[in-house]
Amino acid sequence: MNLAFFDQFSSPSLLGIPLILISMTFPALLLPSLSNRWIPDRLATLQLWLINLITKQLMTPLDKKGHKWALILTSLMIFLLLVNLLGLLPYTFTPTTQLSVSLALAFPLWLATLLMGMRNQPSVSLSHLLPEGTPTLLIPALVLIETTSILIRPLALGVRLTANLTAGHLLIQLIATATTALLPTMPGVSLLTLTILLLLTILEVAVAVIQAYVFVLLLSLYLQENT
Repeated sequence: MNLAFFDQFSSPSLLGIPLILISMTFPALLLPSLSNRWIPDRLATLQLWLINLITKQLMTPLDKKGHKWALILTSLMIFLLLVNLLGLLPYTFTPTTQLSVSLALAFPLWLATLLMGMRNQPSVSLSHLLPEGTPTLLIPALVLIETTSILIRPLALGVRLTANLTAGHLLIQLIATATTALLPTMPGVSLLTLTILLLLTILEVAVAVIQAYVFVLLLSLYLQENT
């Protein structure tokens, strides 16, 4: 029974072939394609409005050098939104519940921001390791602490995204199982748990959106430090 709760996090496969790549690229098929018409339809208008809103929110704190990352960060935001929200549908698989996927998204982008800062402004990037006015005796300890805090950033990004989504999926499955099990014997309690399940599902929709936004927002803040 305990293993059954975690079966939803196993990568789907067909004839022994993992289908995680298909499940990651499938959300892109849901995006409407832009047409050459002067007046687009409502779906395309909503898509453009959402992309402009996301780009504005992410690029406002950055200077002109950081605006080169607009396409990468906006695409990542839309990808995470679609993957997280589609994972709430029944009989679907959420790739971001896999720590390997979250780390594969977090580590290269974090490393790119770090290398950009070391190449363009090495003195400013290294100054983050040692606050101004630090006592001489505390310099080695503070440099070690700040270096460790910078190096664990991609791990924190990946674990935060995976842990929040995994906890929500598990809680939804537990309450749904309790609702089904209590229906024949205690319909009143089952109706109460069903209400809780609906409220929790709405909360998980908000969590899916917030976690995608926080993931990309933190990457933009790391980029801001190094541009």
